[in-house]
Order: sequence, then structure tokens, then C-alpha cells
Amino acid sequence: MKIAILNPSFGENFVRVARWAAKSRGRVQRHPDYLLTAAQVLLDAGHEVIFVEAAARNLSPEESLRIVGDFRPDLLVIHATTPSIYNDIDQARAIKEATGCKIAFVGQHVSAEPEDTFEISKGHKTPDTRRPSAPCSDPRVSGVMCPVSETPSLDYILPGEYDHTLRDLASAMATKDVLGLIWYDGEKVIRNAIRPPLDVNELPFPAWHLIKPEWYPDAGKKFPFLTLFTGRGCNNACTFCRDPQLMYGYRLRQRSAKLVVDEMEYDLKLFPQIREIMFETDTFTADPNHVRAVCEEIIRRGLHKKISWSCNVRINVDLDLLPIMKKANCRMLMVGYEFGTDESLRAVRKGGVSVEMGKRFSQRAHELGFTLHGCFMIGAPGETRASARATIDYAKGMPLDTIQITGIATYPGTHLYKWAKDNGYLLAKDWTDWLTAEGEQKTMLSYPQLSNREIDEFIDTGLKEFYLRPKQMWRMLIAIRSFGDFLRKVYGFGAFVDYFWKKITKKGKVTRDMGQG
Repeated sequence: MKIAILNPSFGENFVRVARWAAKSRGRVQRHPDYLLTAAQVLLDAGHEVIFVEAAARNLSPEESLRIVGDFRPDLLVIHATTPSIYNDIDQARAIKEATGCKIAFVGQHVSAEPEDTFEISKGHKTPDTRRPSAPCSDPRVSGVMCPVSETPSLDYILPGEYDHTLRDLASAMATKDVLGLIWYDGEKVIRNAIRPPLDVNELPFPAWHLIKPEWYPDAGKKFPFLTLFTGRGCNNACTFCRDPQLMYGYRLRQRSAKLVVDEMEYDLKLFPQIREIMFETDTFTADPNHVRAVCEEIIRRGLHKKISWSCNVRINVDLDLLPIMKKANCRMLMVGYEFGTDESLRAVRKGGVSVEMGKRFSQRAHELGFTLHGCFMIGAPGETRASARATIDYAKGMPLDTIQITGIATYPGTHLYKWAKDNGYLLAKDWTDWLTAEGEQKTMLSYPQLSNREIDEFIDTGLKEFYLRPKQMWRMLIAIRSFGDFLRKVYGFGAFVDYFWKKITKKGKVTRDMGQG
């Protein structure tokens, strides 16, 4: 079978496969690792596959249509997101009309909202108006009239962990027999039997040869870099996190240390120019024995002398692991501190961690020479001005090199989304509401004691207070060790300025418009 996998564009620099589908404040891009793993599964099964990276390359829908149309696929696979769902369906419909191919959607949004997605693909729901055949008012969407039909333009939804579901669908297996598949039988949406979690040691390495690492800038990583997943599943239950709830479940499944390091060697052989590998697994450090095994294997093969690596870390990591991670040339730790009060951490079920634990971890990691990137949020259930301020002070009080602050993400299918909707705290009325008109992340929660506007103001205040301190600017300046480091800092500074400049100019335009009104 001929299969096209499309990561569609949705406005300039839209990051489709990140935890928050939006234009990143740091203007970064994320590698489509999940999609490319599925692509390699298909290639190994003997199918002909192309991958169109329209998001990272900012290809227009017309360019995507031309590339996919020239390939004439039998099946088109699209990764859909919450804010882009109308756009994704519009692009899929255009390609289907041009080629006659079947359409399959994957991703967290369609896993959470399959029935709604099929309804949208019939033309029964449109942005803002929800009226049949209404043109879309969102400038990032094509704006074409979507004909109302009782037959959806979408054929399949592959929820959750879709690698083997896609393989079975492509193998011409009867639709009703494909485990995990959701489809439309002409009258109603059918959910096939659930597919059990797969053995992650059976998965191939991603089909990285279908992309170029240089397409994915990130001021925090050595450039160019690749991402690597050391496993799937999560043994935690944070209310806001989509992937355990919608993609791979709560059972932690780690790949063998041998396979992890095999993949590192494979990546270096394929792309000798890469300077870093990012272990993107949320739970890499959850199993101390696994971490030690990976580090020992890296050292045994001498890879620690060839390339650095970074990873995500929870602050309750076993501190005794840090020295061997450093010895194995782990450079940067991406740390989920989240909030600056224990009450907020408990409110999102961030189990087993505390603010004091974060401080102790940071000090020890700093002493060992790790670069520390802190991840923070504003807007937990029960958040107040005082607790939001505490998060900013928490970030400023630790020896962190860089940080990010976001509004807590509230996506369909998560416990947080249901809680917010049930209690009247969710502002969104339509899927397009998740982004501003400029494609930036938009705060979806508003509380009686803390409005969405105040949450956004705390985010901007925190970023400015952290980065514009003389102490912090000096820390970032002396951290420059190479020309590559200098270029990364320049890119990061440019992203910072671009984000705030757009905020300032937008505020000025709103003020002028109000004055004219």
C-alpha cells in the first residue's frame, strides 16, 4: 500500500507534536518521533511511505496537497490537534478529493473526541458559528465552504498507541477486525476492541531518514539534535498530562538499555552532524536500575566521549543517580517543577514531590555541573495571586539556567479538562479557542479568585523577572563555550524579543481600536 503521513501546517511555527499544540514562546520545534516510529513500522511491513513535514517547514496547505497528490497514496495519515482540528479536516478533505485516498487521523485530540471529529468531518460543525456550511472565520483555516454530508470525509481514527493499529489497517485486514480502530460504518461510529499496550522492545527506531534534524530549532539544545524515547507509559497520574491518559497508559514500559544505546549509535551514524540527543521520555528516571543500565552502556561503548544527551526529570529522582548520569555525559536536565506551592502540586496530583524537594534536587544537580531548565505553570485548581507569585519566586530562587512558564494546559480527555468543564472554569466554547489569532497558547481557565487575564500576566511577569535579572544574564553569558552556544543564545534571545514584541504591538493595536471605537 502507498501511505502518506502528513504533519500539517497551521500558521507560522505551529508546534504540532509538543505537549501544548501552539506556537512556542521559545519558538522551538519538536521532532515527530511518534509519527516516524509508525512510519518505520509500515516500511518494515513492506509498504511505500512518504512523510510530509509541513509544520516544521511551514509548508502551505497547497504545497502539502501538491506533494501528497503527486504521490497518489491509498491512505493518508494525519496527526490532528485540538486547536487545528478544522484545518486538519479541511486539508484531509482537499487531498481526498484530489486523490480518492482513505483518511486516518491520529493523536491525542481525536483519541479523546472521536465522535465529535467525525461530525466535524461531515461539515455539521464549523468554527465559531457551529452552523452547517458556514465559512471559517479563523485566518489560519482555509475558509472554504464545507458541504454538509451524512458521510464523513474522515474514514478512520486510530486512538492511543497507533503503531500496530496502522500496520494492521494497511495490511488489508477487515476493518472490523483491526484492534483499536474507530471507524464509521455508514450509520454510526464503531469502536473496535481495545488494543493492548505493545512491547516497546519490538518497536523499530524512528524513520529519521525522512526528515532533517536542522528543521527543528531549540535554543536550549545543542544544534542540531534528535529526540529519543526510552519507553512509553507513565507511573504517575498528573491531571493535566495528556499522553498517559490518551496515548500510552499508566503502565511504565522501558526499552532495554541495549536498545536505547543502539538507537543512539544509529542516530549518530545516520546524522554525524548531530551534537545532542534528547531523551524525551517523561519518566526516564522513574526506574533507577534502568537509568544506571543505560548510563553504564553509554560509558562501556564510549559514546559519552562522542555526544552529550539531555533528559526529562522529576524532582523526586534518586539523587544518587546524578553522578553516573553526569559521567555518561548527560548535559541538561529538563525539570518538571510545575508550581511553587505544595498545595498546587497536590491539586494536580503531582504525587511524591514538594517544593523543598525541588530546591534540594536543584542544588545537588547544580553542584554536579548540570545545565538546568525549569518547567513551570500558572493556573492550578485553587491558584491565587499569592501562589502564582510563589511560583515565580520559586523559579528565581533556584540555580536554573533557563525556564519556561505556561498556563496549565487543559485538553479534552484529561481529568483537568473534565473538572474545569464541570465546574464552569473552562472558557473555551470551540476548539479554535485554544489559541490566540497569532497562534500563541491561550489560557483556557479562569477562576473567581484569579482570571485568565491575570494568569497570562503572571506568565509574562515571571519570564521577564527571571531573564532580565543581571545575575541571570551574566549566568547565561558565561555559559557560552562555543560558537554553537553563541548561536543558540542569539536564537533564544530573538525568540524572547519576538514573543514580547508581538504582545506589545497587539496591546497597542487593541488600545488604538478601542480609541477609534
